[in-house]
Amino acid sequence: MSTCFITSESVSSGHPDKICDQISDAILDACFREDPYSRVACETMVTTWTVIVSGEITTKAKVNYTDLVRKTICDIWYVWGDSHFDWGACWVHLLINTQSPDIAQGVDTWWAWDQWIMFGYATNETEDYLPLPISLAHKLAKRLEVVRKEWILDYLLPDGKSQVTVEYKDGKPVRVDTVIISNQHIKDITQEELKKGIRKEVIEEVVWDLIDEDTIIHINPTGKFQVWGPKGDCWVTGRKIIVDTYGGIWRHGWWAFSWKDPSKVDRSWAYIARYLAKNIVASGICDKCEIQIGYAIWIAKPVSVFVDCFWTEKINLEKIIDTVNNEFDLSPKGIIEKLDLRKPIFQKTASYGHFGRDDVSWEELDSVEVFKKLL
Repeated sequence: MSTCFITSESVSSGHPDKICDQISDAILDACFREDPYSRVACETMVTTWTVIVSGEITTKAKVNYTDLVRKTICDIWYVWGDSHFDWGACWVHLLINTQSPDIAQGVDTWWAWDQWIMFGYATNETEDYLPLPISLAHKLAKRLEVVRKEWILDYLLPDGKSQVTVEYKDGKPVRVDTVIISNQHIKDITQEELKKGIRKEVIEEVVWDLIDEDTIIHINPTGKFQVWGPKGDCWVTGRKIIVDTYGGIWRHGWWAFSWKDPSKVDRSWAYIARYLAKNIVASGICDKCEIQIGYAIWIAKPVSVFVDCFWTEKINLEKIIDTVNNEFDLSPKGIIEKLDLRKPIFQKTASYGHFGRDDVSWEELDSVEVFKKLL
């Protein structure tokens, strides 16, 4: 029997990289509410007392970007001045232009605006069709936010992260080997009280049935965590791409997602690749599936579609690839219409992963029958 250990991490909505992602996608959503054909490529940087928003935005929407930035920070609960990053007192600097006409001419004709390689993955080892380590890491990070905002652990502050190591035997997850939680906290709390609270209200609430007497648990292993968030460092959009996808267990394409509208194919095609992989696995024709889609600049259709089921497939792989190519329109226009992506749905994806959710179109299982008939 072969044994291996696989680790993934997640971060809370108050992690400074995720502040940037949420601001960028909040701007995208605001543009889409008034103009569903907005073109948005918006990057954010945060540091001590400062937010810088830059990029290319072409929209008919009237958006007060400064107020929107402040509201997003407030909703995350950066509301205390001693964090050196306060929603009302931080400096917001805007550096926004319109989209390059050279890029626009390709996007306007529904071509790919650059060459890309994107991946999608799904596995039946969890109910959300994600690898167990990243699924659990997200749940732990979400729970940190719940206990903070519901005042269950009133000494926690916004910046936090989780990490989970799962033991696999013969490719199947059997137990949680290690859990690590680090979360910022107020000064007037002992480490003993903090560790007791996080273990009871976070770890045991999420992974109780998968831990045993040999499970290793680390809570704030460096000790106090009082210098938090953007204070004294520089953080930007798109630096948590492994957190956003499959936890490093399977491959990721070129770019991050949370700073662009779906006409940028590195976002929409990653979504359709996940959608296809998830529906393929849910159909029962394999246990796990990875799809790679390759595109060329100014070409609407993919130059390649590759499917790998890692020897778990019950039918010939060529039949799966043929079905993907014949039954689905993988052009930019076809993907946007199939997944209904011209809606303000993106800010919520900027925390706790873009996949494994129940509130986005690319996680729906409405094409299962297309693949099940291959059996």
